[in-house]
Amino acid sequence: MASQVLYRKWRPQALSEVVGQEPITRTLHNALRTGRLAHAYMFCGPRGTGKTSTARILSKAINCMSDGQGEPCNSCIMCQSITEGRALDLIEIDGASNRGIDEIRDLREKIRFLPNAAKYKIYIIDEVHMLTEPAFNALLKTLEEPPSHAIFILATTEVHKVPLTILSRCQRFDFRRISQAAVVAKLQQISDNEGITIEDKALSLVARVATGSLRDAENLLEQLILQYGTSITLDQVRGELGFSEDERVKELAGYILSDNIPAGLNVINSVSGDGLDLRQFSRGLVEYLRNLLLIKAGAAEASNISPESAEDIKKLVARKSLDEISAAVKLFARVDFRADPQYTLPLELALVDCCTISENIPTASTRKPVEKKKTATDTVKREKEVAVVGDKIIADLPSVIPADDEIQEPVAETSVHQLNDDFSIPPPPHHIDQIQKHWGDFVKACRGMGSSGNLDALLRSSCEAVELEDDVLTLEFRHEWHKNKIEDPKYRHQVEVKLHEVFGVPYKVRCIINERKAKSGSNQGQHSPVVKEALKMGARIIEEEQAHDE
Repeated sequence: MASQVLYRKWRPQALSEVVGQEPITRTLHNALRTGRLAHAYMFCGPRGTGKTSTARILSKAINCMSDGQGEPCNSCIMCQSITEGRALDLIEIDGASNRGIDEIRDLREKIRFLPNAAKYKIYIIDEVHMLTEPAFNALLKTLEEPPSHAIFILATTEVHKVPLTILSRCQRFDFRRISQAAVVAKLQQISDNEGITIEDKALSLVARVATGSLRDAENLLEQLILQYGTSITLDQVRGELGFSEDERVKELAGYILSDNIPAGLNVINSVSGDGLDLRQFSRGLVEYLRNLLLIKAGAAEASNISPESAEDIKKLVARKSLDEISAAVKLFARVDFRADPQYTLPLELALVDCCTISENIPTASTRKPVEKKKTATDTVKREKEVAVVGDKIIADLPSVIPADDEIQEPVAETSVHQLNDDFSIPPPPHHIDQIQKHWGDFVKACRGMGSSGNLDALLRSSCEAVELEDDVLTLEFRHEWHKNKIEDPKYRHQVEVKLHEVFGVPYKVRCIINERKAKSGSNQGQHSPVVKEALKMGARIIEEEQAHDE
């Protein structure tokens, strides 16, 4: 007989053996002991946390032929048949491969028959969220009026995909990720029984990598046993899981904190020149930087650093703020080696970005709060507009002005190793001469914006940038109508967004009117009979140009 893998061999066979889910097992134990059973259960939670194992234990306890006081005896014929997977009255269905309405119809036909040998027919549907909508509808009728001899146990890792009509007919249990201490205790128990010698720190590392999934932890332990035998050290686990203990990790971290770019680049290329796996080196660096972050934040007990080393690290991180260390962790955690595992450029870019950007990272006291978007009361506003050149009407244009929440601010690109949105590099202040010099480029960039795509025309025909004071840019207009149009919150927002995009500074716009120019060009087009008739019909002038004699 082939040997079983560890996670199957050490699968819990009683509620008391389920790891890390005490509130759930206690509730089920009380329900079994008092006979208050539900006709349908929903087990939801992350993978490897015991959902299917608990469902099988519950099936055994319900049909156990001896009085186990809420626990299966695991010795009667029924318990043994369920444990060995040969019980006819325990039907396990994989929702991913049996997700159609035909499979659920077949289930509905067979559920009417009485159990063969057990007290109840138990239906375990794993990954139930994979069922199609028609299949859910077919299952719903059965859950509404189930036979007295049938019990459903539904399991899923994505409960948000299960219809509420199904959830409302089930007793729901949310399985949580298993704590690292509980995983370590279980792995230690397995190791002792299997005759495996493994260091405590190695077990802790395995448990941490498993991120709360006991099954993943057991699979990792089995891989380590197959590779290293019955005696496993921390260094072996680090090598298998990709955590480098190379001293150059600490050396590079020191150069990162001291902003020493040349020395850091030399370390990276030294590691590559020695033929070491850069992916493992990068993982080790991120892990070490994480420990620096924890120690800087005052959570040294959560790190993997010894108390003696922690004291030295406290001196090392004293020169950097928590924001700067956090930014370093984020940058190096994003290093991508998928293109070429031995290419040093991703690490080099992360180093340069980290050392150059750290100077401009704002602290918590200087960081500005993020403004919330305004809520629009009217989503669409329509009006008729006409374009006028001299005495001629060019077009009668429908105008659709989007609501504030429909205007999306573009995201400025910085680099391939861009920092989190919490951090930004403030650009140098501009002078009004610089803005005036590039005003034509800005107007071109506004092409296509506005309710009718005419924002560039509004700015080009009668607008000039005349003054810059701090972050307030003053725009001077020759015509009152153009000024009023740009002062409209919807247009003003678009202008300010485009200014930020083009010049890199979040300028605020102030609009003024040039009284002298406004009087000299006083609405000549309105004297035209054609224009007057158009205005009487409800049209509005969106642009006016004076006719010039050649």
